Amino acid sequence: MPESIATFEDVRQAERVIHEHISPAPLIRSYRLEKELELPPGRRVWLKDYGWTPVGSFKLMGALNWMANHLEEIGDRPVAAHSSGNFASGIAFAGMRYGKRVIVVMPEDAPKVKFNLTQSFGAEIRTYDISRDHETNERDRLTKEIAENENGLQASPYDDNFVIAGNGVGGLEIVDELKRQGRRVSQFICQVSGGGLMAGHALAIGEAFPDAAVVSVEPDTAADFQQSLKSGERLRVDRPTGICDGLLSYDVGECNWPILRQYVSHAVTVPDIETQQAMRWLYDKHGLCVEPSGAITTAAVLTGKVKLDGDGDVVIILSGRNVDKDQFHKWINVG
Repeated sequence: MPESIATFEDVRQAERVIHEHISPAPLIRSYRLEKELELPPGRRVWLKDYGWTPVGSFKLMGALNWMANHLEEIGDRPVAAHSSGNFASGIAFAGMRYGKRVIVVMPEDAPKVKFNLTQSFGAEIRTYDISRDHETNERDRLTKEIAENENGLQASPYDDNFVIAGNGVGGLEIVDELKRQGRRVSQFICQVSGGGLMAGHALAIGEAFPDAAVVSVEPDTAADFQQSLKSGERLRVDRPTGICDGLLSYDVGECNWPILRQYVSHAVTVPDIETQQAMRWLYDKHGLCVEPSGAITTAAVLTGKVKLDGDGDVVIILSGRNVDKDQFHKWINVG
């Protein structure tokens, strides 16, 4: 059990930091999904689309809050982090904003768009072979070496209270907008991997809409959280696989687990083919190019894996859109 757990007040404190640097990602009403799901006229479906952020995903919120709260400790030291790509660009953006050197460890086969974004904000990238990482532990070794040999300060992409609280600012944005409109929420549907996105958002949604069902979604080939929630203890998947590169953590973080266990009511999984079909649906119906990790929540709704009972609104998180165009079109044409 971690010494401290992020709270709703931590999320409120992070709000000032985040909005100093970026504007809220849009919360868009999806008339198309309301029709597709045959919801009654009084219910609405909302898409929180983090593809509109400067790094194309939600990850920079946690990165900005982490950086802002470690400036004195960082000093002239480099920041070290590992990432499948989106936290890499997020921490790189934060480093650019605060004038700090950033070194990130990324899979050598990460999407080119994620490499390019990360480098565009001035970060240095070092790569590893993700296919053998379950045997070599190269990702963690390289990151630790940067911290030890280059006097770097290591940032976790999810297992950190400042990261959780920063990500939770997106949840506050959802809450503030829906409260302003006098809306209620029956289902909140969000991706889970390491748990930084879901934990932060759950703190905000759970505080404002305590009756809402908070539903996690992950690939069926990387379902460590679903298994953990069922067993009541954190479990690890040694070889998570699939097209959702942003959702292939081995387990949820220690800081995230108590929050997830408290707030998440249901955990569902989705096969890749259904994620591809959802990517196609979002592209055809909304003109959105969403990465697999971002579209998986829409897939869970379109395939009926999430029960939409109640009479409140449905909120769906689109966590990012950083996908190479050629690969995107291959996936949606197969799907």
